[in-house]
Amino acid sequence: MIVSQWKLGGIVACLGLGLLSARSSTQTGPTPSADAIIQKAVERASNARLNASWPGYTYKKVNITEELDSKGRVKQRKERVFQVYFRSGTTYVKLLEVNGRAPAEADRRFQAETQSNVHQFFGQPAAGGDNRENFLTAELAARFEYNLLKVSQVNGRATYVIAFDPKNPPPSEHRVMDRLLNHISGTLWIDADEYEIARADIQLGAEVDFLGGIVGCLHKLAYSMTRVRMAEGIWLHSESTGNFEGRKLLDPMRIKMKSESTNFRLITASR
Repeated sequence: MIVSQWKLGGIVACLGLGLLSARSSTQTGPTPSADAIIQKAVERASNARLNASWPGYTYKKVNITEELDSKGRVKQRKERVFQVYFRSGTTYVKLLEVNGRAPAEADRRFQAETQSNVHQFFGQPAAGGDNRENFLTAELAARFEYNLLKVSQVNGRATYVIAFDPKNPPPSEHRVMDRLLNHISGTLWIDADEYEIARADIQLGAEVDFLGGIVGCLHKLAYSMTRVRMAEGIWLHSESTGNFEGRKLLDPMRIKMKSESTNFRLITASR
């Protein structure tokens, strides 16, 4: 469990936690409040998880993780290639390659533990797919306060730009993830037509200790994510970057992550 607490990249990616359509927005009337926009986004995500009639998609995802030394030099580099399947609002991930070769047993165990962390984040059973493409839940949204900054354009689509910060006083902490969420702030770009998150920038506002600092701490987190609109109401992760700095036991930790998804294809009935 101690080791899994440091595999934050896969979990933070859930918050997600580029290639959007160029169609113009049809949004009319007065601009809604930030809370109203978030509420519609939560309702949209909930409906997406229940919509079994939507078409499925598959795509290739490449994750690159680099562990750096104190001078910023790469100590270890892992390139993982996945085939991702998105069906009926649920995402299934299959590990294909690690550093250009078939995954070893240790790689499969690492992926299984990462997947378990994702399921824990979404409060789902340990087996099956997850909701990482539609991660915004009422419980998660209720942890933050929101401020509408402006209405902007993202690839020709009107988008609400909303800043978010932890509520004060912060919500109760029952899990390691709760402690992390209580120190996270950032900006969301929410599509004005479909109330889907098109982009998210997230950062850590204060150092977070684990088990009083005995296990370690996280003092820097900077994460950005973009999503691609495949069809009406269907948005998938396109790319993300992350920088994490902290301490694991007595050793300093610096990790850089980059993820890119390509070759999006519609899943036909015969698949």
